[in-house]
Amino acid sequence: MIAYVTVGADDIALAKRFYSAFLPALGYGLEEGHEGLSYALPVAPGQTSALPDFYVTPPFDGGPASAGNGSMVAFQAGSQQQVRELHAAALAAGGFDEGPPGFRAAYGPHFYVGYLRDPQGNKVALFSSDPKEPGRDG
Repeated sequence: MIAYVTVGADDIALAKRFYSAFLPALGYGLEEGHEGLSYALPVAPGQTSALPDFYVTPPFDGGPASAGNGSMVAFQAGSQQQVRELHAAALAAGGFDEGPPGFRAAYGPHFYVGYLRDPQGNKVALFSSDPKEPGRDG
């Protein structure tokens, strides 16, 4: 099980604007600290944690942040409409389009996805794969 994912950012305020445009709509709460941003899902009573957490921090080594080639973090939305709405909100908050929301021939008929780059260049996907929604082939 993945416990957490961390991406680097040189401008934490810009990263906060971008990620706060869609992560709260997916249930993530934000805590800010001197290390950067911590987004976490709520913990239900009796539950130890709701994984994974998502962190946005300056690199530990003090060097500039860089996006990993081939790295991507995907967040599951509740519907195709939510993918469209959150993709648009993230673009308005400083993100860059890496592929508009829609179906992709390489994936299953219900996999609906939009791709973004955060202001630092990290790749992010927002997707829905609800079989009750219209699929690619109909």
